[in-house]
Amino acid sequence: MRSKARQLLHNKFVVVLGGSALHRPAYKDLVLLLQRDQYLTLPQLKSKGEKSFERDVLVEGGQLGPMTNGTEYREVRQYCSGHHLLRFYFLTRIYSSCILEDLSASRILVHPGGHPGGLTWYGLESLGQYKENLHKFFGQIKAIVDHECLIVWAVTMPIGEKIKGGFLVPEVSHLAPTLRYDIIEANFYSGRLAEAYGLDVLDLHFHFRCSLQHRMPDGVHWPTLAHRRISSLLLQHATETWGVDLYDPPSPAGRVLQGYREDFGHHSFRPERPESPRPLMDSEDRTVDRRQPWTSDRCSPL
Repeated sequence: MRSKARQLLHNKFVVVLGGSALHRPAYKDLVLLLQRDQYLTLPQLKSKGEKSFERDVLVEGGQLGPMTNGTEYREVRQYCSGHHLLRFYFLTRIYSSCILEDLSASRILVHPGGHPGGLTWYGLESLGQYKENLHKFFGQIKAIVDHECLIVWAVTMPIGEKIKGGFLVPEVSHLAPTLRYDIIEANFYSGRLAEAYGLDVLDLHFHFRCSLQHRMPDGVHWPTLAHRRISSLLLQHATETWGVDLYDPPSPAGRVLQGYREDFGHHSFRPERPESPRPLMDSEDRTVDRRQPWTSDRCSPL
């Protein structure tokens, strides 16, 4: 999978916007995948704001500033090699005008569909502010970003009935029992609005709806295998959008694996195409316990 990721993202500027539950690990997994075929470790998943991660650099915030769980926390990271450039912006709101100018040169932009922290940090009016900011963000991003940029609206994964985390500040802790339903509402609203603005939608809530047993004990975060699957979903989405075929070097027997579908699988979708009926795991994820597949015919309740 590493060779295909390096081919697909060759000379591309990838920007990931979002929070700690999904988008920082997504950025880290891509950074690691571009260098070697390994999974993130649990300490790497949990850490935030470190000055360097797998040869990337902390550009702003994190350990360079106050390490808090509040709305004032900032973190900007960047990984740059000879032919790859990835950047991560930690956001507590969907809309942030201070970073829009930095996005004008990006070729792949990934943004969350409904971050749990963004729906709680700002109190009882968070969902209404979230919807208002969606229109601002979609309108300005379409005007600023190059028309060739692939903008992926990654709808947030399901959270548990009982959750805990730094984003649940005491003032809004009573919202925790209903937050999973607010996430569903935010996902639905943002996904339909993203389609109306002509953005691509990657419905991670749908893809992981039958894998709830794999969630971390806090009910919000997910393990390393889940984030590698997210990378697979994003890369597959890009291959289908750009209409490219990726090739492996010849095997010792001289056989060439032709086509990207064998490695990335049918995970992602564009708004105008129906969802594939058989989501597949990455064929190179050999360490997956097949006795407990990520998807099953019987789905756990949300």
